[in-house]
Amino acid sequence: MDKKLKQYRQSINNIDAALVFILAERFKVTQAVGEYKAKNDLPPADPSREKEQIERLRQLASDADLDPEFSEKFLRFIIDEVIRHHEQIRDAS
Repeated sequence: MDKKLKQYRQSINNIDAALVFILAERFKVTQAVGEYKAKNDLPPADPSREKEQIERLRQLASDADLDPEFSEKFLRFIIDEVIRHHEQIRDAS
């Protein structure tokens, strides 16, 4: 493998590792949110918050020259997973 391609791939590996750790931190916080919601009898999903977040992320993506459609799909995947976790927490309590 040539040196330049190896450098690119190492950068991609570093970015992927950072993404995994950032997602782990995000899910730790959303886990706490799920526990708070369960204790306070709040619904697992908050459609107005989700809409707000999607709009904010779409704008950030646009500002960063990233496809807003991609960022919305990515965030929607994360939101759906968080809601699933919140439902599990609610059902277990």
